[in-house]
Amino acid sequence: MSLRIPFILAALAMLATATADAAPNYEGRKKCGSCHRSQLDSWEKTAHAKALDSLAPKVKVEAKKKAKLDPNKDYRQDADCVGCHSTGFNHEGGFDPKEPSKYLTGVGCESCHGPGSEYRLQHRKAGQAFEKKKQATARQQLAEAGQEFQFEERCASCHLNYEGSPWKGAKKPYTPFTPKLDKKYGFEFGKAVRNDKAMHEHFKLEGVFTGPPLPSFRDEFQSKAKPGVKGKEE
Repeated sequence: MSLRIPFILAALAMLATATADAAPNYEGRKKCGSCHRSQLDSWEKTAHAKALDSLAPKVKVEAKKKAKLDPNKDYRQDADCVGCHSTGFNHEGGFDPKEPSKYLTGVGCESCHGPGSEYRLQHRKAGQAFEKKKQATARQQLAEAGQEFQFEERCASCHLNYEGSPWKGAKKPYTPFTPKLDKKYGFEFGKAVRNDKAMHEHFKLEGVFTGPPLPSFRDEFQSKAKPGVKGKEE
């Protein structure tokens, strides 16, 4: 055997490890909320914040019966369910039913905005540059670090993941809560994203970042936004 082959294999293994290490991890809403305090306070009042609680025994009894689920079962340990009721399930740093971090329960910040280990650092650096020099940072840096700006597919992956769904990405395990079961389970992204009871209130942004990418609804939300209370990095 050529001596070069083991060396090449070792190099490829190291490259694969480095690539895996470079992937953004989920961190939990505590770190997001340390700066975005108003957004977190608003989110805590939403249905998404309580999403994991709805899987507990004797909760949402009639809805579960209608969907042919056992209302006495604890679905908080069910891998077919927790992915849409927690943050980052089955991903690095994400929710683990065996060791459930309270900062990853519910459909939290990173469920929409993407795993934050890399872009959170960009937020911190950009915030410091803006405070010291009023220097804005290209928003594209956040996208490259894993921040999501077009949320529709992330929302569809749970709300439209049922058998016969018009969403092309639907796959097992399907949700049993479908529009056929009850019209209230119908999902329209344009309406849902504007529902503060489901999402969170939006607050004035200071202009720390500039340029694309931008959500299509950003200008509309910012025109109505009120000033928020800033937190501090821990």
